[in-house]
Amino acid sequence: MSLPATMRHVDLPTHGGPEVMHLVEGPLPSPRPGEVLVRVEAAGVNRPDVAQRQGAYPPPKDASPILGLEIAGEIVGLGIGVTDFQIGDRICALANGGGYAEYCAVPASQAMPFPKGYDAVKAAALPETFFTVWANLFQMAGLTEGETVLIHGGSSGIGTTAIQLAKAFGATVYTTAGSAEKCAACMDLGAVRAINYKAEDFVEIVKEETQGRGVDVVLDMIGAAYFDRNLQVLAKDGCLSIIAFLGGATVEKANLAPIMVKRLTVTGSTMRPRSPEEKRAIRDDLMTEVWPRLERGEVAPVIHTVLPFEDVIEAHRLMESSEHIGKIVLKLG
Repeated sequence: MSLPATMRHVDLPTHGGPEVMHLVEGPLPSPRPGEVLVRVEAAGVNRPDVAQRQGAYPPPKDASPILGLEIAGEIVGLGIGVTDFQIGDRICALANGGGYAEYCAVPASQAMPFPKGYDAVKAAALPETFFTVWANLFQMAGLTEGETVLIHGGSSGIGTTAIQLAKAFGATVYTTAGSAEKCAACMDLGAVRAINYKAEDFVEIVKEETQGRGVDVVLDMIGAAYFDRNLQVLAKDGCLSIIAFLGGATVEKANLAPIMVKRLTVTGSTMRPRSPEEKRAIRDDLMTEVWPRLERGEVAPVIHTVLPFEDVIEAHRLMESSEHIGKIVLKLG
């Protein structure tokens, strides 16, 4: 297959607002051993992209400095040692960087075939949120059938994914969101109660709903601003799983007694620094446990809008506005 010498990609010459990004021409990446080169048809937009653009989430030393952590498209090149895929396969993948580009090299161990019936846009909306939710909600927090979970930010890409997966695996889901419209969307996805955090106290509501018991797991992207209240809302032997710090990373004062009294676990992680072996294990779980559910239509990505690649600035502005419900996807070509 003949490939062009150059490609368009989003350049980030300095950190700052969305307007610092612009499209430039540059060389194609070369797949390293164990990687595949993908002609990108669609790329997801995620909060970590915004954080990297702002200078708060630098890429690992061996990763592309180009923004973008999830892609979908066609494999056009194979690195040494790749045996799971071949030229022409259509895959979506969790990228370590480089997704906002016409071509992207990704580890084959982080790539997955399109679920049956999916196009590139739907497939590009899967990797980052599904990897994150599976790792934090199921692998680390251990959510299982019959348990209860509170998911903050239920209308976000992470939230809409977490609600659906938790319900699909037999959990009872409570969630928070910032408007009546967003709460209604969360209920449609499977939450038994969506709490408008601007008008209601989620601690009071959850305790009422659970007859004072609390929930087994809290999936939190707010951080410091919710820390004490998250401990209050957990049941005995519960787990608080923190995946972002939209409400700050530093807790000035906290009552740690509930951790001891209720035998709580507090955990958290970011996806990007995880080892290739850890990401492969998450990928393998998703292929076994989640892909069949996607293909049966039990869960599906919620896509708020699809924008042309050239509108990346608008995509980031929308992400920062938090006015969206579900995923924002860029379409190339």
